[in-house]
Amino acid sequence: MSQTRPPSSAEETSGGGGEPSLKQVMGPGLLLLFIIGDILGTGIYALTGDVAGEVGGAAWLPFAIAFTVALITACSYLELVTKYPQAAGAALYVHKAFGKHLLTFLVCFAVMCSGITSASAASRAFAANLAVGFGLDVGNGVILLIALAFMLLVLAVNLRGVGESVKINVLLTAVELSGLLIVILISLYFILGGNADFSRVVAFETASDKSVFLAVSTATSLAFFAMVGFEDSVNMAEETKNPARIFPRMMFTGLGITGLIYVLVSVCAVAVVPVGQLSASETPLATVVQTAAPGFPISDLLPFISMFAVANSALINMLMASRLLYGMGKQGVLPPFLAKVHPGRRTPQGAIVFTTVIALGLITFVSLSPDSPVVSLLGGTTSLLLLAVFTLVNVSVLVLRREKAATGHFSAGRVLPVVGAITCLYLVLPWSSGRPAGQYEIAGVLLALGLILWMATWYARKKENARAG
Repeated sequence: MSQTRPPSSAEETSGGGGEPSLKQVMGPGLLLLFIIGDILGTGIYALTGDVAGEVGGAAWLPFAIAFTVALITACSYLELVTKYPQAAGAALYVHKAFGKHLLTFLVCFAVMCSGITSASAASRAFAANLAVGFGLDVGNGVILLIALAFMLLVLAVNLRGVGESVKINVLLTAVELSGLLIVILISLYFILGGNADFSRVVAFETASDKSVFLAVSTATSLAFFAMVGFEDSVNMAEETKNPARIFPRMMFTGLGITGLIYVLVSVCAVAVVPVGQLSASETPLATVVQTAAPGFPISDLLPFISMFAVANSALINMLMASRLLYGMGKQGVLPPFLAKVHPGRRTPQGAIVFTTVIALGLITFVSLSPDSPVVSLLGGTTSLLLLAVFTLVNVSVLVLRREKAATGHFSAGRVLPVVGAITCLYLVLPWSSGRPAGQYEIAGVLLALGLILWMATWYARKKENARAG
């Protein structure tokens, strides 16, 4: 199953069964920007205040812990993606390790839902920021229509081709990165002027019903949403040139850059703005800049920067979800129409359309309750689903050590996968993570839906086999 040599030109244009294969267009630069752009986005722009509300001024600590957990799990992903450079990601690894179709389907469905749910929330945020940025006084119905139209635009870009998608990702990543750099630079100006209060940076302020340890766990579970995204890149393995060589360097570089930015942003935020004011703000980074430089036109600029940030999150998450379903369709775990590739553009058109339809339904559902804490609830649910998947991926590394690859690949060692499995499971369990019940309810409904779909697929195939016999 491992790739032992570069594909020939014929293999690049035709996969198994006569279907064209995916086009290899991503080199080191595009892959690095893909990883950075996928990690940066909605989480840091919206959740800094929520994290500070859990632990007080030491908001940087949960981000640092989340970065460490992500880095450990990334090592497991790197061993697997360099050993099996195929598009299906975590679902493929779990299937190879355990061989249980039901478990494979649930992993696939959990990862897919995490991407689509994040993209749906980002689409709603895009529409709301567009209305604020242009000063539009519109109701919920118009915001919903804008969000749906934006998702159709993402569909068009995705169908156009991964080359175009990742080039747009370069532009969007540059814009969202510039927004975070503005926050850091203006905060440093304020800090160097002697106006900041660094005593808040090491102060823990937790709810009366939570110990410091539980509060840090809760905040880390929430902050982890800002670190997810690195795992999406493994679903682009078939469209990456020489993945065994490129992936480790670009993964570590991307995680290091984003982790440093997150810690700097969180330290600056609590040094500039009192924790209570920061946690109460729906736009915490805008509050930071307004406090540090009242004359800076952030109220006019930030909505547009936020639009680019959440647009990038939506585009990359939909790329990930469609490639994941394409990979599982190609493996025969999901219906074969999901593996259909456009003969001209060589993009997985069946999976792209299918995931977009689900996203449109989710956007509509989310918009029915516009006053609900969409970002924190869906962000927490996203991290919950992915941390459960990460637990299985870390275990899969150990199981698949029995299967030797024909060529050299990255090794995560013996200790890191064990530590990764334990820490990810710790952040999943309700009594240790401190998560609100709503996150488990949403995750439970999604997994139940996945189970229903798997049973329907199994029954359809059983009937086909009976007719063939």
